[in-house]
Amino acid sequence: MTTQTLKRKAPTARKVAARQGTAQKVRAAKATTGSAYDGFLSWLPFSEEQLHRILLAMILGGAAVLAWVVAGFAGLPAMAGQQLAMIAGDAGFEVRRVDVRGVKNLNELKIYERVLAERNRAMPLVDIDALRQELIQLSWVKDARVSRQLPDTLVIDVVERVPHAVLKKPGNRLALIDSEGNELETVSAARAKGLLMVGGPGASKQVVALSALLEAAPALQPQVREAEWIGNRRWNLKFKTGQVLALPEGGQASAKALMAFARLDGTNRLLGGKVAAFDMRAPDRIYLRVPDRAKDEADAKVAAAVAKTAAVDKPKQDKPKAAKEESE
Repeated sequence: MTTQTLKRKAPTARKVAARQGTAQKVRAAKATTGSAYDGFLSWLPFSEEQLHRILLAMILGGAAVLAWVVAGFAGLPAMAGQQLAMIAGDAGFEVRRVDVRGVKNLNELKIYERVLAERNRAMPLVDIDALRQELIQLSWVKDARVSRQLPDTLVIDVVERVPHAVLKKPGNRLALIDSEGNELETVSAARAKGLLMVGGPGASKQVVALSALLEAAPALQPQVREAEWIGNRRWNLKFKTGQVLALPEGGQASAKALMAFARLDGTNRLLGGKVAAFDMRAPDRIYLRVPDRAKDEADAKVAAAVAKTAAVDKPKQDKPKAAKEESE
């Protein structure tokens, strides 16, 4: 068996020149790039090896973020969170106790009724914001804060509304209200004793304005027992003495009239006197109603009428007597 050796043709001069030209261009490019790259590295506060590590960390971090986003679309984080919450619950981190603070007037059972759904639930699964919003719906709760006290306690701090007055409602019903007119609960007349009574259609929406009005005359404020909103436009104030003050319409006009009444009471002691009602609806005037004086005037008119009738009837009775005397 014979072997044959194949010989390639030698490259031509043109190809050799082309290769040499290409090699020279590559060397020139490498020299230029290397000098620019070295110049860039000289400005950095770390070495080339550290730069490679930083770039590698950025690439890996980007890949991790991308993987997390993809997993998020697939629902994997929620599943992982649910599994971790179950593990925490098995380890004893679940709701077993409820600590309620700041309650004085509110029935605590109403709070426990809303928190009961969280009992034996894993702590990480308790929706604190949703529970807080549910507690704020209670009439007595002005604000609430819910927090976790690991391993097994929910702490609920309650800020209660403060009773300010009693609202008269249709059907002789009474309800406690706060300074903003929010109804707290229905109360009996005995429990309402000593608190300011507020009545009239739409009066609950005017409680803030009423408070501002009474603050215009601080000396009179403790003496006011009832306030009635009349015709959805003005107030009648009833004092502890039983006397009534009719105020004009408008916040400024009524405050001005109340301050004027306070000055008159300070100099003339109107409260506790014979005047039953004061009418200050007319500007710069005050009308007084005195029941005893009206009664005396009425009695005087009746007495005068009786006397006049007696004077007319008396001559008729005396005339026959005189005629009898003449006949004798």
